[in-house]
Amino acid sequence: QVQLVESGGGLVQAGGSLRLSCAASGRTFSLYGMGWFRQSPGKEREFVASISSSGGSTRYANSVKGRFTISRDDAKTTVYLQMNSLLPEDTAVYYCAAQRDYINTPLIRAADFGSWGQGTQVTVSS
Repeated sequence: QVQLVESGGGLVQAGGSLRLSCAASGRTFSLYGMGWFRQSPGKEREFVASISSSGGSTRYANSVKGRFTISRDDAKTTVYLQMNSLLPEDTAVYYCAAQRDYINTPLIRAADFGSWGQGTQVTVSS
């Protein structure tokens, strides 16, 4: 229902930082909880972070807690993922997604997200 386009990926050294952006189209962006997932070749897509529709609640995978921060700017219809202290294990294609239902809590299951972007590559060198 909502169209999403990720950007901001690239190559960075371990310990460095990147900020990913997800630009959304649609009048109802502010009604959707949003999330970031990632996937490496040959691996399943995994949850990274999510944020409630209000922006007041966030949730993170244990592997990124303390290093990544998800945020949203409803005026710009954009969600961000600030990634600090990057590790080679963070290398993946990162996808932005919108939750299916209008609930005010951030979710972590891919099945609970109905709209997906095309992804942006993040590569962390050791």
